[in-house]
Amino acid sequence: MKTALINALAVGLGGFFGVLARYGLSSLIHRQLPSAIFPYGTLVVNLLGCLLIGLIVGFTESRQLFGYPFRAFVLIGLLGGFTTFSTFAYETFVMVRSTEYLRAATNVCAHVALSLIFVWAGYALATSR
Repeated sequence: MKTALINALAVGLGGFFGVLARYGLSSLIHRQLPSAIFPYGTLVVNLLGCLLIGLIVGFTESRQLFGYPFRAFVLIGLLGGFTTFSTFAYETFVMVRSTEYLRAATNVCAHVALSLIFVWAGYALATSR
């Protein structure tokens, strides 16, 4: 019971900080690009989250680093709160509903393809010696 409570607190605390980081970074990007019609803040947050998860999983697997509470805090909580795929899905839905099909398709392709590339890059950086 004590271990489960520690893990739950780690995830919750990580999620709290992840959400704050997502809000801060996305807001900063949107303030820098106030007239943008593309959701760049969401894209940057998702790509950074993918890079970070690749790095952390790569370090964890290749160097046997970090115990479960730390991984739960960072991977499930912090990065789970930080990445915004639910926002991505909603923004894409709004584009489709507004019949902006090309912009919606570009949004999906950019997020999916670049996210996979960033996970690979993070993992490759973490496992290279």
